[in-house]
Amino acid sequence: MAYKTKYYPKNPIKYIGNINSINCRSLWERKFCKFLDENANIIRWSFEGLKIPYLSPIDNNIHTYYPDFIVEKKNKNGEVQTVVIEIKPEKQTKKPKGKKKSSKSLLNETMIYEVNLSKWEAAKDFCKKHSWEFLILTEKELFNGNK
Repeated sequence: MAYKTKYYPKNPIKYIGNINSINCRSLWERKFCKFLDENANIIRWSFEGLKIPYLSPIDNNIHTYYPDFIVEKKNKNGEVQTVVIEIKPEKQTKKPKGKKKSSKSLLNETMIYEVNLSKWEAAKDFCKKHSWEFLILTEKELFNGNK
């Protein structure tokens, strides 16, 4: 059963979009929402509020990628910086290996990985055009290796 919950910001003025439609699909996303909401260096943020087209390697069609977060923050120099952020388990950021997996499971994981790579390349290109940054955060960055 998947984790699903709503997040309601304590600082709704910082949220871009409808504060009643923040539907987190993981505990990690929820914790990151709380971090963004309560961090004084975060000016504005949105959950799945950005649409980026990408070419799927599976069906060779254009699809839409909704990165987890778009964030406007003050950097160390006090300048405003925009960052697009995807939250993923580290194992989903690496090419799947076939050891101890069924061929069906390996095929499914490989397809998901290849689609994610296409999404992330599209996001990097999109961000580069706008002078933004694209980050993929895993449990290592989010929790210093602790889940």
